[in-house]
Amino acid sequence: MELIPVPHQMERPTGFLEVGDGFGIEAGPGTEGTARWLRATLGAASGLALPPKKGDEYDVLHLSVRPGLDAEAYRLGIAPHGIHLHGGSPAGVFWGAQTLRQLLGPDAFRRAPLPGRTWRLPLTEIRDFPRFRWRGLMLDVARHFMPKDGVLRYLDLMAAHKLNVFHFHLTDDQGWRAEIRKYPRLTEVGAWRERTKFGHRASPLWEEKPHGGYYTQDDIREIVAYAAERHITVVPEIDVPGHSQAAIAAYPELGNTDVIDTNALSVWDTWGINPNVLAPTDNTLRFYEGVFEEVLELFPSEFIHVGGDECLKDQWRQSPTAQERIRELGLKDEDELQAWFIGHFDKWLAARGRRLIGWDEILEGGLAEGAAVSSWRGYAGGVAAARAGHDVVMCPEQQVYLDHRQDAGADEPVPIGHVRTLEDVYRFEPVPAELTPQEARHVLGTQANVWTEVMEDHARVDYQAFPRLAAFAEVAWSSLPAPAERDFAGFERRMAAHYARLDALGVAYRPPTGPRPWQRRPGVLGRPIDGPPPNR
Repeated sequence: MELIPVPHQMERPTGFLEVGDGFGIEAGPGTEGTARWLRATLGAASGLALPPKKGDEYDVLHLSVRPGLDAEAYRLGIAPHGIHLHGGSPAGVFWGAQTLRQLLGPDAFRRAPLPGRTWRLPLTEIRDFPRFRWRGLMLDVARHFMPKDGVLRYLDLMAAHKLNVFHFHLTDDQGWRAEIRKYPRLTEVGAWRERTKFGHRASPLWEEKPHGGYYTQDDIREIVAYAAERHITVVPEIDVPGHSQAAIAAYPELGNTDVIDTNALSVWDTWGINPNVLAPTDNTLRFYEGVFEEVLELFPSEFIHVGGDECLKDQWRQSPTAQERIRELGLKDEDELQAWFIGHFDKWLAARGRRLIGWDEILEGGLAEGAAVSSWRGYAGGVAAARAGHDVVMCPEQQVYLDHRQDAGADEPVPIGHVRTLEDVYRFEPVPAELTPQEARHVLGTQANVWTEVMEDHARVDYQAFPRLAAFAEVAWSSLPAPAERDFAGFERRMAAHYARLDALGVAYRPPTGPRPWQRRPGVLGRPIDGPPPNR
């Protein structure tokens, strides 16, 4: 019964239900997808066929949608004669199936049965529902490309932790990862860099070989469909107007050609904030409208993320074209010019039934009415946005950036930022205390972010994400008390069981005792920041 995330209400077991060859599934309307998932995953792990069965028989898992429940809520009852799993929607049924899988034990997370294994479930009654509707993970595939199979694997890991929004960071200075058929050079040129900085940008080390890759449109359709089967929404991010050197390298006319020779630019091979930003011209707007037209065809999500962060304005200050645009529009300064740029796409997306979301810099210079904000520079942006009536996703860097180091020890690989331990993440509170109840309703939820500058492969991503992503998932799903009152010792006890599940899934997590020898990166320079992070 060591469940993560912890359910809202759970009766302790008084016995067990044996699950054997005769066990089957009755899938009511709307639950067919969960039945398929159970047969594919639990069937593979157990060797059981789990065939269709009628409801009046014993040894049946009854799946049904009960509209009286909240959409993502579920009720799971395990009795001596069978199991009843009800959800307020197909998503609720699916989240209940994730709990059922955990109750079967760690071997239920394997891909093939172990010989001699028997299966049983504790007799219990569970009532559960999520705290937030947005329970997200952002994965940066621009700095280091993650092949499609790795992305699908992370969708499975998200589903196992009841996370339901995959923020797909597809473009940046260091790479463009989404095929856009109208503009083939975005991937022909923009998806590849000649070499890669190894470690923090101050590191003298380089990986002297090309790096890159991209997802074809069929790859993206597969990723979106795979996520949808797991009730995960994929929110794409196409970064504008900063973090755009890969696009400018592919199409130099997108840059500030009256300031620099954009034809000399290549895809960036190091890290940091890049000065080469998009020119605020009609040509740039039309180009990105063409990009977003294809993005909307591929991603049915309500929200489309446009970045908007860390846009240095130096080139705009020097650009006669940008200064003329400021005068023409009657704007005060370059911050308002960026707000105009973001506002253009807010209106463009709204006209097509979508909503714009961006990092909290989009608040600077004014924000369009329907836009939402990802608050990353602490809590302040989220507070300001919620008070102004904008929806907010809380993902403050100092709390839930999982690229930040997990310990102060010298063996931590490529240590970045403040120390954020498992306990720190478990005590993270997404809703700022200073918001009124009405303002707090604008907090859609929360998200953990994984930036991959110093994560060269999926094992490094695993190490940085886990086990902290499990703690984050509980914060996002469960009705926990105030941070200081949370039972971290109890969570650690449940994590002891959860590590066995992660082992079965092949997750290269950070052990509680510290990194294993092959997880270290001796001699690779990071950027550690001492002291506690600012809590603002």
